[in-house]
Amino acid sequence: SGSGIIIGENEQELLIVTNNHVVDSTEQLYVQFIDGETVEAQVKGTDASADLAVVAVKLDTIANSTKQEICIARMGDSDSLKIGEPAIAIGNALGYGQSVTTGVISALNRKIESSNSEEGTSLIQTDAAINPGNSGGALLNMRGEVIGINSNKIGGSSIEGMGYAIPISTARPIIEDLMERQTRTKYSEEERGYLGISCINVTSDLSENFSMPQGIFVAQVYSGTGAEAAGLVRGNIVVAFDGVTVQNQEELTKQMQYYKAGESVEITIMVNSANGYQQKNVTVTLSSYDQINAASKAAQESK
Repeated sequence: SGSGIIIGENEQELLIVTNNHVVDSTEQLYVQFIDGETVEAQVKGTDASADLAVVAVKLDTIANSTKQEICIARMGDSDSLKIGEPAIAIGNALGYGQSVTTGVISALNRKIESSNSEEGTSLIQTDAAINPGNSGGALLNMRGEVIGINSNKIGGSSIEGMGYAIPISTARPIIEDLMERQTRTKYSEEERGYLGISCINVTSDLSENFSMPQGIFVAQVYSGTGAEAAGLVRGNIVVAFDGVTVQNQEELTKQMQYYKAGESVEITIMVNSANGYQQKNVTVTLSSYDQINAASKAAQESK
């Protein structure tokens, strides 16, 4: 369980921001509102490196009585924070329901080695208690404006009196981008689409040692698949899928859960040339589970 902040709505959906680690690896996602009403939600977009996610709830699934209780959060300015000013953390601590803790802004621009956020991200430190279940909830100023998004995963649970939050000024442009993405439903293994490649992760160490971009190295392209038709070849490095940066196979697989076989998707690859690696966008029509199995089997038999 985790927490979320209602950040807006469109004609069909209510939009909520939370941490990526709250929704990561979930098979089904539900949102519970302040009145206890529970409705199913879908992931609209995620940014693993920033540990942010936006989820959507269809407005027609929310009871009218609940809609009357809903309030869209007001965003503050985390860039203007001062050390020592009061802070309020709201969240679903330990999964028991909404709770509120208070404290002060203890430090600004903290960089935590064990942070789930992108390396070098500056964080807000507060002594307002942030416990398991608070992740994704709001850190507020005394005007009730959101100044940060709490993350229990940052810093670890063994530390007392030191909670961390992603500054809203850092998070806001990422959230706005995620809000514009198409809401997608997860497909089963048999329904979802596949590129038609076998691959190897280009880790940061490999990237540094061999002067290669970090991403997913294409080790083999299977015959008769969407990847082959799109012109992918061994040695290409996949760095983005449908506009979302992917740095390893796990991130790519998580993105592809939301795409059906037969769907055409733009991917970004790095192509090695005489002048070094060049970025190229290609459109791949995703292959089916059966196509991939047949292509993989044929590749094994030909060896």
